Amino acid sequence: MIELQDILLVTMAYLIGSIPSSVWIGRRFYGIDVREMGSKNAGATNTLRTLGKKAGIVVLLLDIMKGWLAVSLVCLSTYPSGSSTRIHLEVAMSIFAIIGHIFPIYAGFKGGKGVATTMGIIMGISPIMALLCIVVFALVFFISHYVSLASMIAVLSFPVWIVLYKTTHPWLMAFSVVLPVLVIITHRKNIFRLLKKQESELRIFRGTKAN
Repeated sequence: MIELQDILLVTMAYLIGSIPSSVWIGRRFYGIDVREMGSKNAGATNTLRTLGKKAGIVVLLLDIMKGWLAVSLVCLSTYPSGSSTRIHLEVAMSIFAIIGHIFPIYAGFKGGKGVATTMGIIMGISPIMALLCIVVFALVFFISHYVSLASMIAVLSFPVWIVLYKTTHPWLMAFSVVLPVLVIITHRKNIFRLLKKQESELRIFRGTKAN
C-alpha cells in the first residue's frame, strides 16, 4: 500500500532532480541558455564546452549533489533501514530524480541526460559502487576522450558491481538494469555520432576536438 509519505518523498525527489543548475548558472552569470548552445544539452559537459571549466565543474558537482540528496531523503521515511519497503521507495525516488533532471519542471521540461545525477544517486545507494563506476568512467575517458562513451560504459558497469557485491534485492537489481537503459536512450544521438566517428572529443587540458 502506498503511504502519503511515499508520495511526498517521491515528489521531493523529482523536484530536487528538476533543479536545472546549468540553465540557472548560464542565465544568471553568463546571460546564456546552454540549451541554445553547443550540443543544446543542459548538462555539465555542454556547460564546460560553452561556459568554461569553472562553470562546468560547478554544474557537475551540483548535479551529482542533487542526485545524492534526492535518494538520501529516504532516511526521512518511517521504514526500517534495509527493509524491502524502504528499498522500494529508494528506487522509486531514484527514478523520479532522474526523470526530474531529464524533464525539469523549472525549465520547461527540457533538461539534460542525467549522467551526473545518476552518479549522485549511485553514490547515495552505495559509495563503493559509485567509486567503481567513477574509475570505469575515468579509464574509458582517458583512453577515448569521449565523455558520452565513458558515461555509458560507467553506468553499464553498475549491474556488474551489483552482482559482484551480491546485492540480491530484486528491485535494486532491476533498477541497475533500467538505469543503463535510460542513459543509453538519452545518449542515442551520441551513439549515432560515435558510430559515424563524428562525436566530439573532450580534452580537459587542450579543449575539444571534433572528429
